[in-house]
Amino acid sequence: MTDHAHDLEAVREATDRLLSATGKMDDGAVAEPSLLPGWSRGHVLAHLSRNADALVNVLRGRPMYANSETRDADIDRDAPRPLTEHLADLRTSGAAFLSVAEAPADWSRTVTLRNGVTDSASRIPFRRRVEVELHHVDLRVGYGLEDLPEEFVTRENDFLAERFAGHPAVVATTAVTPDGRLWTTGGGAEGAPVTVRGTAPDILGWLCGRRDGSALTVEGGGLPALPPL
Repeated sequence: MTDHAHDLEAVREATDRLLSATGKMDDGAVAEPSLLPGWSRGHVLAHLSRNADALVNVLRGRPMYANSETRDADIDRDAPRPLTEHLADLRTSGAAFLSVAEAPADWSRTVTLRNGVTDSASRIPFRRRVEVELHHVDLRVGYGLEDLPEEFVTRENDFLAERFAGHPAVVATTAVTPDGRLWTTGGGAEGAPVTVRGTAPDILGWLCGRRDGSALTVEGGGLPALPPL
């Protein structure tokens, strides 16, 4: 069951970690490449601020973004800003999201995200946490997948395994950690079932497209190529 209060506190803590790490950069570092192809660190920071705004829109029943073109243009516009402006924007937009997400509401209602995706309002805080945690990794500031809270890694693996379940391009796949945690996904494509073994962070890196899966052991065939998120 989703714990709304827990997720909001986790968002707050993840945002504090992000701000602390980002505050150690300088303007030159903002322009350097992130781990995301074609995006500087400034693009990642701008996206995080605009994503907070977008999730406020979702919670208030408005379109998440006006359109894809506007979303991308806003990120490109804000990416070159000085670090102080990025930090101020992250604080302000993050606080605005928490304020709206903490207000009394029907958290069982269905909300609409980008590209017509729907979800329970109660899951929006965790979706924001995913953005903050994974993009913190993308910034290349000494925070890797192994530094993510274990509980977060498990839940995000749950979410991504569910997302790819039954996908027509992915064979039936079971991912297993050395301590026996297990996720099943795929199953919509023809082919022999595959078992993937590795640490939970390495499995997450593969599922979310941050790692190529070379650290994983694959049994029963090749490592499935996952669709982009």
